[in-house]
Order: sequence, then C-alpha cells, then structure tokens
Amino acid sequence: MGRTPSGDDGESTVATDVAGVENRIDGGTDAAASGLEYDVVTTPVLVVGAGAAGARVAISLAEAGVEPLVIGKRDHGDAHTTWAAGGVNAALGSLDPEDDWAIHAADTLNEGHHLNDPEAVELTAREMPDRIHELEEWGMPFDRTDDGKINQRYFGAQSYRRTCFVGDRTGEAMLGTLIDRAQELEIPYRENVMITRLLSDGRRVSGAVGFDMETGRGLLFRSEHVVLAAGGFSALYNRHSSRDDENNGDAQALALEAGARLLDAEFVQFHPTGMVGERYGEEWDGRLVTEAVRGEGGRLYNAEGGRFMERYSPDQMELDARDVVARAIAREVREGRGTENGGVYLDISHRDDDYVRDRLPSMVERFESLGVDITEEPMEVAPTAHYTMGGVDIDFQTGETGVGGLYAVGEAVAGVHGANRLGGNSLAETVAIGKLVGEHVANAVAPDDRDPAVEDGQRALAEREFRALETLSAADGEHTPEALLEELGELLWEHAGILRDEAGLREGLERLDELRARTADLRVDGDRTSRSFEYAVDLSVSLTAAEVLLRTALERTESRGAHYRTDYPEAASDWQANLVVSVDDGGFSIRRRGVGEPSESVREALEEGYELDYHHLE
Repeated sequence: MGRTPSGDDGESTVATDVAGVENRIDGGTDAAASGLEYDVVTTPVLVVGAGAAGARVAISLAEAGVEPLVIGKRDHGDAHTTWAAGGVNAALGSLDPEDDWAIHAADTLNEGHHLNDPEAVELTAREMPDRIHELEEWGMPFDRTDDGKINQRYFGAQSYRRTCFVGDRTGEAMLGTLIDRAQELEIPYRENVMITRLLSDGRRVSGAVGFDMETGRGLLFRSEHVVLAAGGFSALYNRHSSRDDENNGDAQALALEAGARLLDAEFVQFHPTGMVGERYGEEWDGRLVTEAVRGEGGRLYNAEGGRFMERYSPDQMELDARDVVARAIAREVREGRGTENGGVYLDISHRDDDYVRDRLPSMVERFESLGVDITEEPMEVAPTAHYTMGGVDIDFQTGETGVGGLYAVGEAVAGVHGANRLGGNSLAETVAIGKLVGEHVANAVAPDDRDPAVEDGQRALAEREFRALETLSAADGEHTPEALLEELGELLWEHAGILRDEAGLREGLERLDELRARTADLRVDGDRTSRSFEYAVDLSVSLTAAEVLLRTALERTESRGAHYRTDYPEAASDWQANLVVSVDDGGFSIRRRGVGEPSESVREALEEGYELDYHHLE
C-alpha cells in the first residue's frame, strides 16, 4: 500500500492531518515510566489484515477522506489472497446472458444449505458486477472472450458460467490491483506485525497490542475503530491449503476475547483437490489444485481407473458442490479404491495442450517443477482443509460485531457462505462487503478527542500483555510450539475432519484438554523475532479456535453441507439454524439462532430450480 510509518527507540512522530484526524506514532515516552520499551501508534482506523478484504476496506476509507493504517503479518503484498487461484464470481452474463444477481444469490444459498445470512448473500451478489468493473478500471487483467468481454468459466455448483478469472492466478492479480489502488491513495501500511490482543472492555475497543516480528519491539495501537480482516482457521488441520503460519484463528480468537460472537464454526470446507503423494514432497502436501482444473474439464479417476463421480453425481459430475466431491473422494479411499497415498487422480490431459497451458499456467508450471506434465499425465489429489465458513458474527451492512468500534470482514466472518462455500465467492465477498464496511467505518470516524483516563487504561492493559509476551519468549520447558501445533492438526483431522461422530468429537475435546495442559511446559527457541515465538503465539489462538470448532460440531446433531456426522447422516429440519458462540463465565456459551428469509426476487430464482448441467462441457 502506501507510506510505511515506523518508530524507533527515541521519540518520533509521523503526523498527517486527514479530515481532522491524526495518524501518528508517539515514541517511547509512554514506555519510560514502566521500564518497558514499546512504540505507541495512533490512527483513526486500524485494519488488521492486508489481503483483499483489508485492502478494499482501506480504499473505501481513503476515498472518504479517512487515512487508516493497514497492518499485515507478512511482507507487503504477500497475503493469503494470492493463493485464491481459480476466479471470482459476478453475474456479468458475458457468455450466459440469462444469468443475473438473483440466480447467483440462489446458487449461493443452495450451496450453503440455506444457513447463509440472506442479506449478506444478496449484498454480495448485487454488488459484484460493479466491483468487477471497478477492478477492471483499476487495471486488473481479466481474461477476455474473442469479442473483448470479461471471460467467465464454470465453477462447481453454479448454474451458469459466472467465474471471472486471470488464468489460474486470479487472487494474485486481484491483490496486486488493490495494492496499486491503495498506493495511488497513499494508504499507510506496516508489514510484519502480529496482533496478540485487542484493547477492549467487552463493550468497546480502543486499540490493539502486538509486536514487530522483525525487531521484537512491542507495539500499542491506539484507535477507536479496529477492522479485523485476518482470515480464517483452516490451517489448524495438518493437511490444509494455506501456509502453516496463517489462517490459524487469529481473527476469531481476538474477536471472541474482545467480547464479540462467533457463528457456525463447525463448518470447515474441505476442498476436494489438494496435492498428495510422495513424488510431490512434504512441502506440497495439501496445497490446492485449483477448482479451475475441473472447471476447464478435468476428470477424477480412482486407482482402478474408474471415473467415480458418475456414481455419486451423474448430472454435475466433477463440478458438483465441493462437499459432495470431497466426500466422494473420501469414500473411494476408505473403500480401497484410492492410491497408496490416500488419494485419487485428477486428469485434464484429454484437453488440448495449448488450451491447458493458456487456462492453467500456474498449475502447469508448478507440476512441471515437480517433474509432472499435467498436459500428459494426471495429478494425484485428496481433500484438504481449505476455507472456514464460520467466523465472527457481524451486521453485513456495517461490519459491526456488537462491540463498539470493532468490525470484521472477509474470511474472518461468517454469513455469506452458510454450511458450504460456493467456489469463486470468497474473493467476491472480500471486495463486495469490504467496500460497504469501509464506507460505514468512514462515516463513524470522529475528530480525535482522546480521554487521558482511557489512555491510562490502554497503557496498563498493553503493558500487561507485553510482560506476558516477554514471559512467553523466555519459556524453557519441554514442549515446542511446533510439535504441539502439529499434534493439534492431527487431532482435528482425525476427530473433526470430513467425517465426524459424537465419540470422535468427545475424544477430540479430551485430547485438546491434554494438549492445552502441556502448554504450561512450553519451550520457545529464540527471541521475539524467531519463528518459534511466532508459533507459540499462534498456538494460543489456535487452541481457542479448535475448541470452538469441536464444541459446535458436537452440538450440531445432523449432516449439512461441509459438516457431516456419520451418526446423524441426514439434515434435520429443526437444525435450520445458526450456532452462536460467546464467552460466558470463562467458558463458551452456544445457542441457536434462526435464519432469515431471502427477498422475493431470490425466492423466485430458487423456485425456478436453476442448476449446472456438467455435460455442457463434454
């Protein structure tokens, strides 16, 4: 994004007046009295997370005359958005003129098994054509049809060709476009920062506490408005499509601790096609093979050479919903028709070589680097934890969480996707809802009138957190955070994976308690700039997210979407409800909440029964 403010050990100030609000760093003056060294950063809006959702929020803020500060855990531009390869949905009608936003919304509700927030779905579907054209105006290099329109491909469970794309690197292109726009607006950005606690009394936030991952120096962010855009928690599983150091529950744990609610945490999407196999090496285990491979005609075969989706979904075949295809693969493996590595084969070699190289360049390049030519031979794949439909409970018009000054957006939240996400909707949500949230927060920002009493409380909370981090970094026990995180991943895959039951979930909770007990004897190898310390912080939030996941999965005694209980294999009408989680007397409180009704336009689209016919691709 734009300028990168940074502090030093002495007093330093970066002051920019924007709409009467200052965005600055106060140096070490607050630190002197306590003996702790840390920087104090004051900003009207703090955006935690620098992927597409955080960037789009920041752009709306800047366009409204409010200068936010965006912080990210990684280097500038290196956010998880870049891993979203296949495309972004919008009912443009480039190839199928009969498509419209209401059918997009209906497909989304059907894929979400009607646990979605209808308002969130409709906002996203209505907004997306304009958001795509906006990205186009900002320079996003969408693939084009022969007559110059933005090209669109089929994605699973979509009635029409609705997924806009840039080859198979759509997320990378989108994030680059958003960053370019943010740089034009000179939006301040700070990289390699990890937030460990929000400053909250349970009713209102006043900032956040964290540390600079490169220097280890403590950071106190003073802000009356904090936007969480820090992703989901799919990396809790030992086979997942994220990097190990992101998507491990930061946003959800921070929000819950601050007094917000979580929603539908039991719904974890297992993408059908993650890389698996000894020939790829451990580094690539679980990494995503984009749905675009199947969208361009890729076929799934078991180890016996059978095209097994003919049995499970003869009409939609490989492009049925992700949960359907993932369970089909799991069943093939369980019944002995999988590969030695516990996978199946995905083959697109029947398509023309040049077509595959044009539409799937990143896949071709990745597999070529591993000695596999996907234009000539199949890929070995298996389901992988990919996306979390559950997250922070928000109002989608505003991003508000119920805690004053705290907002959330993107994969950090729940609502758009219900029980299972429609492929291509994750990138859509980031820009559609991100724009709206940014506009609302901009209107909520008032001129700076800080209360010294509030600042005193901030310092006390921050310094308590800094001391806790100091103690953690000095831990010299027996168990490393890396080992405990690996064990947590195995625990969740075994007890809360694609197939679940009561006995397994209860055993998972027991094992989680045992694992948590061992954190009292943790060993951190290195200072606060080390990967070991980062993993130690990750471990804390991961344990919180994992417990919520296990408890809500145990509570939902039915099968719906990505949540499949072998002891309750059917959907139950009395479970047409969301599960809301909050902190209550030190534990978690779980309650049901009814789901809203879609608008008349969307109800009509649902009644029409639009559906993808895979055989259009044949």
